[in-house]
Amino acid sequence: MGDMTNSDFYTKNQRNDSNHAEGFGCSLMELRSLMELRGTEAVVKIQEDYGGIEGLCQRLKTSPTEGLAGVATDLDKRKEVFGQNLIPPKKPKTFLQLVWEALQDVTLIILEIAALISLGLSFYQPPGEGSESCGAVNAGAEDEGESEAGWIEGAAILLSVVCVVLVTAFNDWSKEKQFRGLQSRIEQEQKFQVVRGSQVIQLPVADILVGDIAQIKYGDLLPADGVLIQGNDLKIDESSLTGESDHVRKSADKDPMLLSGTHVMEGSGRMVVTAVGVNSQTGIIFTLLGAGGEEEEKKEKKVKKQDGAAAMEMQPLKSAEGGEADEKEKKKSSVSKKEKSVLQGKLTKLAVQIGKAGLVMSAITVIILVLYFAIDNFVLQKRPWLPECTPIYIQYFVKFFIIGVTVLVVAVPEGLPLAVTISLAYSVKKMMKDNNLVRHLDACETMGNATAICSDKTGTLTTNRMTAVQCYVGDVHYKEIPDPTSIPPKTLEILVNAISLNSAYTTKILPPDKEGGLPKQVGNKTECGLLGLVLDLKRDYQTVRNQIPEEKLYKVYTFNSVRKSMSTVIKLPDGSFRMYSKGASEIVLKKCSRILNELGEPRVFRPRDRDEMVKKVIEPMACNGLRTICVGYRDFSADPEPNWEDENNILADLTAICVVGIEDPVRPEVPDAIQKCQRAGITVRMVTGDNINTARAIAIKCGIIQPGEDFLCIDGKEFNRRIRNEKGEVEQERIDKVWPKLRVLARSSPTDKHTLVKGIIDSTLVDQRQVVAVTGDGTNDGPALKKADVGFAMGIAGTDVAKEASDIILTDDNFSSIVKAVMWGRNVYDSISKFLQFQLTVNVVAVIVAFTGACITQDSPLKAVQMLWVNLIMDTFASLALATEPPTESLLMRKPYGRNKPLISSTMTKNILGHGVYQLVIIFTLLFVGEQIFDIDSGRNAPLHSPPSEHYTIIFNTFVMMQLFNEINARKIHGERNVFDGIFRNPIFCSIVLGTFAIQIVIVQFGGKPFSCSPLDLEKWMWCVFLGLGELVWGQVISTIPNSKLRFLKGAGQLTRKDEMPEEEMNEDQEEIDHAERELRRGQILWFRGLNRIQTQIEVVNTFKSGTSFQGALRRQSSTTSQNQDVTNVSSPSHVSLCNALSSPTSTAAAPSGQC
Repeated sequence: MGDMTNSDFYTKNQRNDSNHAEGFGCSLMELRSLMELRGTEAVVKIQEDYGGIEGLCQRLKTSPTEGLAGVATDLDKRKEVFGQNLIPPKKPKTFLQLVWEALQDVTLIILEIAALISLGLSFYQPPGEGSESCGAVNAGAEDEGESEAGWIEGAAILLSVVCVVLVTAFNDWSKEKQFRGLQSRIEQEQKFQVVRGSQVIQLPVADILVGDIAQIKYGDLLPADGVLIQGNDLKIDESSLTGESDHVRKSADKDPMLLSGTHVMEGSGRMVVTAVGVNSQTGIIFTLLGAGGEEEEKKEKKVKKQDGAAAMEMQPLKSAEGGEADEKEKKKSSVSKKEKSVLQGKLTKLAVQIGKAGLVMSAITVIILVLYFAIDNFVLQKRPWLPECTPIYIQYFVKFFIIGVTVLVVAVPEGLPLAVTISLAYSVKKMMKDNNLVRHLDACETMGNATAICSDKTGTLTTNRMTAVQCYVGDVHYKEIPDPTSIPPKTLEILVNAISLNSAYTTKILPPDKEGGLPKQVGNKTECGLLGLVLDLKRDYQTVRNQIPEEKLYKVYTFNSVRKSMSTVIKLPDGSFRMYSKGASEIVLKKCSRILNELGEPRVFRPRDRDEMVKKVIEPMACNGLRTICVGYRDFSADPEPNWEDENNILADLTAICVVGIEDPVRPEVPDAIQKCQRAGITVRMVTGDNINTARAIAIKCGIIQPGEDFLCIDGKEFNRRIRNEKGEVEQERIDKVWPKLRVLARSSPTDKHTLVKGIIDSTLVDQRQVVAVTGDGTNDGPALKKADVGFAMGIAGTDVAKEASDIILTDDNFSSIVKAVMWGRNVYDSISKFLQFQLTVNVVAVIVAFTGACITQDSPLKAVQMLWVNLIMDTFASLALATEPPTESLLMRKPYGRNKPLISSTMTKNILGHGVYQLVIIFTLLFVGEQIFDIDSGRNAPLHSPPSEHYTIIFNTFVMMQLFNEINARKIHGERNVFDGIFRNPIFCSIVLGTFAIQIVIVQFGGKPFSCSPLDLEKWMWCVFLGLGELVWGQVISTIPNSKLRFLKGAGQLTRKDEMPEEEMNEDQEEIDHAERELRRGQILWFRGLNRIQTQIEVVNTFKSGTSFQGALRRQSSTTSQNQDVTNVSSPSHVSLCNALSSPTSTAAAPSGQC
């Protein structure tokens, strides 16, 4: 939340409380506490304190019928006093903040220091050119070219650092901007109907103010909190917050409180808006989710000022905020779980290790040079140390030091941070096309290491559209929807009428929004499924409804959880009555005494027949994951008119027309996606609020469980029984017994989801720490999404709270997009490895050459500036080239790398060392016998001020050529033979290799003094290129050597294992992480407890402008009486075994898939 805006807000609130809201009859805090009441409490409070709803409207200076007058001054005043209807977004980080964050990189800091030292030294001109007595000391002093070009080196390093930092910062910044753009685009599209000056107008949601009279109707998402003035049969779905899937009936005299973020499911009405933005129930939660430090203090003060219920409610949250603040502290120390991804951890460690090695090498270089010089001069030639010679000696030592720094610079892989950034940024851009909106860069790479995915069922694995797929009509069980001609005409007529009339007229099937999309289902999803059946039977329900409009319906018994059925009575033209009824099949069939046969004539339907039907028709349907609905009717004579109030006798003696099996079908691409996940070593678990039979059936259809496998499908109750001890506390050992085999968790609450995710992450059962991804859409999924390594929120069905807590947003709500995310994540990891393989070969060779060269010839064969060209520029380009390789399906054919697998595998070590050996042999051959081979002057021990020699230029040129061709080798890291495979799919790579080659020609031919190069003729160039090409041949030789022959490599490969670190450092590290994790956990538990308490107190904690939240909102266990549980009676334990038997035909006993 923007600290500024919010703190202003709260200070204003305080001011307003004091002088009773500047002329309004009630203050912001009074309204806020009013909105926390529910049901009769609220009615009483409004009656007592405000004199009913009219009184409340008067105090808010608004008219219940005409609304606000719409005078500008009045509107502005309301904005000031009660706030605007928007939740201030978190302040975006400024570009400079992002730059500062990018500068925190260890390798960059080492480089900056080296560069500054080198710059400082290059400007140091020692006084007094010594007398002869200082002897031959002068002879080796730097030539002009070097001293003039001395600053180039430092400047070049700094320049490269600036490049890296700017690129990183710019990436972060543009990502943030894209994300905000997306958010604001979503927000601007929402409008709402409001009465102003007795006119009904459409107002953007953000402009709604306290005191506005809003017209609410079926299908609306409430934009603010309010009190109902008048309503007709209004039912609200508050599941996006409470997780209760039962619709709550609202009426002005029983429960008038309406909350933002909830959905209107039935009816219509008018409400007066009482709280907007951060003061609405959703706003309060949002503030808790994202509260910043300064805001917290303000809030705590505020809490102390108020008392009673509101203070009670804020109490547990204070502790939660404490936890959040702790978490923020932890983030600063960057050991927090979310902050460091697997890859970053490994890279930092690797960089530090390489840095240490480089430091050691450079220190040794300097020491050897100094000793060699000192011994040569003062011991062997017995020269005295003369005071006037001191400056010259110092100049010497400075030169040695610069050589040392060069070695260090070469040792540290500066390209690494850049490679990581480029690779991630590239992936994130491309992932947008694959429907993944990445909010946190490292989530993309963590996803490549995922070992477990806990997915929702509704909307993610399924399409969230109820569709009739089977029916039993006219004594025939149709496995798919029959042709209308095969159903008796009489039966068809009655069936179409029964479905069309006996359903809420607000339930409709509309044409699709997008071309080629599926028709839009509006209203009760089950009824939509039945109406879909009418359309499938080539009939139109609308014409039937037009003949008998809603007001002509004689009597309606609406659906409720007690009746479990809905009935509508119509008066026929002859004065008699007909009642149509539909509902959960096991309930309605009990009331049927007849059934329509294959001719459409009623025949007797005995209890015996009913039992048979349950076994033959209903149970098989339930085991296929279908919800069964029975449709029936009954005729009454006109005289005497039946007693409609005597429900028991009316709803009896029905004639059954048909039984329909409705399913929420699995998305067609899901089974394939899940199979890919399993092949890639990722366990998919389904966590759903649905009942266990349906869940198991869907899991089998998706391929989450294979028949004959050893797996667990349990519901929330059983899960809690297994993981909690006698005191009701969750125990890790108990979770460890459950999660490895758990595949389906049904009827789960959000708390169960969080417990499961936390249990898997904290588990020490397997040697690799599990990396868990979670999908969620409801507000109540927030904690689980935050806890998971990667949280996926649904872009369409997801609520804002879920999106806020997530790392990646699936813009199409589709499970198969998650598989794409895995592929990209692995690709990032591989890109980094490719780059490392290339970079480290360069480093190893350059360091050894510089080191031995300096020790033997008193001067590095590769000059500082040349080194930088190789090191910085080529590496930067190489990182671009290797980091933008597109992913291939083959990435999904291997298991995840896991957290403690070394970054540099044994194959890579083999390649690095192998190529290193080839390059060193060539370079040292050229260095020591090159002048004889090419018949040129030796560049070794060249006298003072000599121009750059051809000899050393050839060495430099060959070195660069070898790197260029090795870059092609580096494209494959798993020991593949064909390094050119798919090279033309990556135009960036091709252009970079050619570009680097071109620049190299320019440097050698025209580089002159700054680059210490002298132009070469064509023959020498051909030799350099030829030696470079040798790399490709040598690469084939290396890949022929099997890894098993090279046992010693394994040690070298495990650069990043914990045990490679010195003992004390490791303990310290462990300690730090455990401590941090502990703190973090505490914070999370507190935050969770707070959220739970709020849930019980407010009962409805709602989300702001949630998407279609009821679709995926997890049902809490208490809602066992809603329509969703129509099938629960069927699935009593005795039937479960039957379903099992049905769902696992013995013929297809699949081999148990590897347990993770």
